[in-house]
Amino acid sequence: MSTGNAFLVLSAFLASGVEMVEALTIVLAAGLARGWRSALAGLGAATFALAVIVAALGPALTHIPLQALRLAVGALLLVFGLQWLRKAILRASGYKALHDEDELFARELADARDAPRVERAGLDWYGFTLAFKGVLLEGLEVVFIVLTFGSAQGSIPLAAAGAAAALVLVAGVGIAVRAPLARVPENATKFVVGVMLTTFGIFWSAEGAGVDWPGEDASLFGVLGFVVLTSFVLVRLLRRERLEAVPA
Repeated sequence: MSTGNAFLVLSAFLASGVEMVEALTIVLAAGLARGWRSALAGLGAATFALAVIVAALGPALTHIPLQALRLAVGALLLVFGLQWLRKAILRASGYKALHDEDELFARELADARDAPRVERAGLDWYGFTLAFKGVLLEGLEVVFIVLTFGSAQGSIPLAAAGAAAALVLVAGVGIAVRAPLARVPENATKFVVGVMLTTFGIFWSAEGAGVDWPGEDASLFGVLGFVVLTSFVLVRLLRRERLEAVPA
């Protein structure tokens, strides 16, 4: 497997895993508070809708010239990657609270238990829509990751394989423990994903603009090192600034 393909699978796995952990948290809250039948029905409906979206968008992307596709995808990944990286840097430096999956689960569970019960077609409507919206929104991000990563690198199946591995892992652990994956180092994972998205964004947007990288895909290591170093320097500077701002 080439360097670019290895980065592709790893990025798709990590980014998809983060979204799936959040989707799992919502489905678990819906199932425990409103009943598993409604939650699983919402999960199934959202999965079907995502399959339709993939079937519609996947073939269309293959007709776009690769250079133009990499420029567009690279620009989009830079937008998303820098957003993820900014939040991760702020969390690591103490300027933003760390993401707490247990807190999110408790909040979703409390809201679900307090909501009035309305049945439609034999299903609790709140539980169905909660699971459906959660899986659909997080799933759309996974679809975006798989289609854009895969199309820009010229291998949607490899990106899909990374996402599928994340799905099997998250779903398997979720079914086994029936609890949010609070022990997963999600903040660290989001930092890594932000770094990877930004790296690919820089690499592909430059390629799409006509830049010839020395060593081709091997240049990803150089871009990755630059992004990682810059991120850690920013964390250190922001952490020092925050500590100096605290009164003695």
